[in-house]
Amino acid sequence: MTTQVAIITGASSGIGWGTAVKLHEMGMAVVGVGRDAEKLAKLEAEIGDPARVATLAVDITDDAAPKAIVDLALERFGQIDFLINNAGAGSPKPLHETDDETLDYFLGLMLRAPFRLARDAIVHMKPGSAIINISSTFAVIGGRRGGAYSAAKGGITALTTHIACQYGAEGIRCNAVAPGVTVTPMVEHRLEDEMFKRINVEMTPYPRLGTIEDIASTIAFLCSPGGSYINGQTIVVDGGWSSTKYLSERALSTDWVPRKA
Repeated sequence: MTTQVAIITGASSGIGWGTAVKLHEMGMAVVGVGRDAEKLAKLEAEIGDPARVATLAVDITDDAAPKAIVDLALERFGQIDFLINNAGAGSPKPLHETDDETLDYFLGLMLRAPFRLARDAIVHMKPGSAIINISSTFAVIGGRRGGAYSAAKGGITALTTHIACQYGAEGIRCNAVAPGVTVTPMVEHRLEDEMFKRINVEMTPYPRLGTIEDIASTIAFLCSPGGSYINGQTIVVDGGWSSTKYLSERALSTDWVPRKA
């Protein structure tokens, strides 16, 4: 059986790193893309299989990046079976605090870049292939301070359903995975903020936050035979945060608003 090949952006840390390791464990060859060559070298060392891993240090917002990524996958492994558009950034600001530079950065990184990479990759994908876009709960429900981040992730949801519709008949699926708060290097510092912790921990009807393994395993399922009839969906992995009105006992016993006299 021919080894399947997966491209993963944002592979130098967090969800991308965990996904690269997970898909390699499933027997795939992986092309890890990120901006930090040193971190990517560490990923290669952890996987420890030079025949089935390649990395590329590149800014995916650069106009030349998609071709460079696709060319590397084809030169090293001869095919592209899965594209995981994962690269992203956090700590957005609300609409009225977002300047044009920040807007362009978020849209460029989390909507324009995935669009362009998918456009270059999909012409080389065959029946049985799939694209998985990493979205967010902020694209599923409203999120405080979402701003340009919410706009970009909402665009990814629409792009996902378009690809699923346009290319599904060719046997190419597209789905999105929408993580809730996941403990990664990108969000660890936010957990020091008591309000951030309260909004997420006290409103999640499960006794922990998400892990990299949770998200990587969901992506892996969508790349497996078991996920081969799932198309055009967003799978939310958030412990029930976005789909319930849960409040913890601590939250219910806290005075959230001033009492009337």
